[in-house]
Amino acid sequence: MIAELGLVALWLSAALAVLQMASGAMGLAGGDNARFAIYARPAAVVQAFLATLAFFLLLWAFAITDLSIKLVATNSHSAKPFIYKLTGTWGNHEGSMLLWVAVLALSGGLLAGLERRLPEKTMSATLGVQGFVALGFYAFLLLSSNPFERLPVPALEGSGLNPLLQDIGLAIHPPTLYVGYVGLSVAFSLCMGALITKQVTPDFAKVMRPWVLGAWVFLTFGITAGSYWAYYELGWGGWWFWDPVENASLMPWLAATALLHSVSVLAARDALRTWTIMLGVLAFSMSMLGTFLVRSGVLTSVHAFAVDPERGTFILILLGLYIGGALGVFALRAGSIAEGKRFTATSREGALVFNNVMLSAILAIVLLGTLYPLLTEAFDVRVSVGPPYFNPAGAIFAIPMFLVMAVGPLLRWKDDKPARIQFELAMLAAVVIAVCALVAILGDYSILSVLGLALAIGLGIAAFLPLRGRNLRRVPTATWGMVMAHFGVAVALFGMACETAFTSEKLAAVAPGGVEEVAGWTIELESVDPVAGPNWTAVEARIFASRDGGERIELNPQARNFWSPSQATSESALVTRWDGQLYAVIGDQAGVDANGNTRWQLRVWWKPFVTFIWYGGLLIAFGGVLSIVGRIRVDLKRRNAKALGDARREDMDALKGDSVSGGGPVPEPAE
Repeated sequence: MIAELGLVALWLSAALAVLQMASGAMGLAGGDNARFAIYARPAAVVQAFLATLAFFLLLWAFAITDLSIKLVATNSHSAKPFIYKLTGTWGNHEGSMLLWVAVLALSGGLLAGLERRLPEKTMSATLGVQGFVALGFYAFLLLSSNPFERLPVPALEGSGLNPLLQDIGLAIHPPTLYVGYVGLSVAFSLCMGALITKQVTPDFAKVMRPWVLGAWVFLTFGITAGSYWAYYELGWGGWWFWDPVENASLMPWLAATALLHSVSVLAARDALRTWTIMLGVLAFSMSMLGTFLVRSGVLTSVHAFAVDPERGTFILILLGLYIGGALGVFALRAGSIAEGKRFTATSREGALVFNNVMLSAILAIVLLGTLYPLLTEAFDVRVSVGPPYFNPAGAIFAIPMFLVMAVGPLLRWKDDKPARIQFELAMLAAVVIAVCALVAILGDYSILSVLGLALAIGLGIAAFLPLRGRNLRRVPTATWGMVMAHFGVAVALFGMACETAFTSEKLAAVAPGGVEEVAGWTIELESVDPVAGPNWTAVEARIFASRDGGERIELNPQARNFWSPSQATSESALVTRWDGQLYAVIGDQAGVDANGNTRWQLRVWWKPFVTFIWYGGLLIAFGGVLSIVGRIRVDLKRRNAKALGDARREDMDALKGDSVSGGGPVPEPAE
């Protein structure tokens, strides 16, 4: 009954999405049709319940390994650890899409149930658009990717899950990204609702800001977790490979970062109205494009969920409908959006616009580098686009962006003079130049590594300059969020530059008892033994590492072979210190030495300060959380102040009534 109940819940959710879309549209029509708008909110709320129920039913099917359901049989196994049975729910195409739809419906339900600040027409239009977006994904699930499809005969055993995905990182990485993507879909619906009703105002931006901020936080955390998962799980020793699927999550993050700053300016200063709407459409477009890349079969990756071109065509049609329709509405309505307040180039708004343009340029570079190999492959020409393109091309726009990012928070709103902050500018310039000179003297490093280190240190100092001369106890929580996020960018950039410039690597064929040296570390291979896990066998190395004659630390990298499905993987071993990580991987046999002992391929890296990359990512996300908390506190204070003001006005009215009637207490009404 699990599959049948789940399928019924999905069909009912799709029907409610139709009702929500139609009710929202009727709310705009006016006249007698406007009365049907009242159904949009309850339709969204009930739809959220049913879609969430459908996902939990699929989760239960994976938990009990119901092999009569095709999805479970092809993506799970009775011998698989329980945690990976659960995470296997979204470790495949259909399950991940159901999770996407459940989060999408839940977000729409929360918006409908809790939001009361928008004009009713704008809310009707927003819910109508949200229903339209949801309906497309319901159709995709029900017509092309049914997660509850039954097998004619239950399987005797499941095929298992991709071993690379049998990791705790899978429990974190995809769901957080989906919440981020779906948050951008709500921002998109809000943008379309405001554009249709011509209500692109600061009040609209205040409603949209928490959704953008929340989506950005989840995207940041999801990308950070995914980067670390790829780093330790794939055994390649790298933290970012410009894989098309990695880019599929980076592109929405770049657009969301620009949107976050733009919507904050609109909410606070009533500027950048058209720019905010355009970025709202762009951010959702990038999340849809990422969905197409991952699920269309046009690329191959350990991250990709589908290799079915028909499904890719379906998503491409949805992409055309959503984004083409949004751009059409934008073209028709953009001229009717009133211009916001003006500002000069040398203002905080000007700095934000400059950096938004730089972010958009970096996004264009990543998009081109991601799609170009796919286009050339269509003409039977295989081209590889990697770091030699992405790093220097992105740096052209990233370097000026970081420079303006250091100075922007020091500028005043609307208009300012650079001479007012000449001391801060001189100090930051001196720091950047001094670091560049010092690193250049110490060694022969690439120009990008040198500039990265210098800018990271300059940004780290600049992040705290807005607090200079202020009572720290009275600094708003949202300002602390900005400081932490900007400092997180500096920390991550420092880690990236150090890892690029100072990494040492040793690749050797070593027999038990052999010793190798790398960057002050002594590595001794003591033994290599067979081991077994719940659904795999492996050879495990016993390695002892010591640094400059200090304590000996044991590492146990493994070369695993999973049997369901059959696949070989490498499990790295890490030693983390405050100034970096030692990273070891054991490979295949590499012949024998002169004494007849088997030699093994051993690869070891010393990566200075590489962990700062992920510390920085967590700080950026933490800064976003602080900003959310700060906004909530401000909203609560305003509501309390409004309630108090209303109470005082009622008291004043009562006093006025008393004075008119001759004073004295107002008698209690008779029971």
